Amino acid sequence: MPPVFLPAQMTRRTTAAPIPLDKRDFEALSDFRYQLRRFLRFSEDAAREEGLTVQQYLLLLHVRGCPGKDWASIGELAERLQAKPHGVVALVNRCEEAGLVRRQVNAGDRRIVEVHLLPAGERSLARLAMLHRVELESLQGTFRVARITAFNDDGAERG
Repeated sequence: MPPVFLPAQMTRRTTAAPIPLDKRDFEALSDFRYQLRRFLRFSEDAAREEGLTVQQYLLLLHVRGCPGKDWASIGELAERLQAKPHGVVALVNRCEEAGLVRRQVNAGDRRIVEVHLLPAGERSLARLAMLHRVELESLQGTFRVARITAFNDDGAERG
């Protein structure tokens, strides 16, 4: 089989020369995608068992995980969900109707709508996050993601 080359812009490297891929590269990519899909399938099933859609779970997760504060804006959620702001507004509407979140206009900038978790959202998120942590720990060494030291190597940096 002739070597396969990735276009330079796909490699995120500064060199213009294409990088040939060999069989091991394809095996590694295939295995990564397989393990990623297994984890996503687990996540989808866990969310459904909790009575949430995957998007609702992700919204709750991103609200709680927003760096430095206990809320997230529509714009921040759109970025984290890789969705359009109007789609996030519709998702927040559904989560609000389900009693998972509430909106609040930002006191310092009235253009910003803050999304906060309600106790029901906190409880669902806590249950799902625990399940996800256990599942990620079972995949130790499969996913090596920067800044997620809790799931890389031996987890020695877990705080």
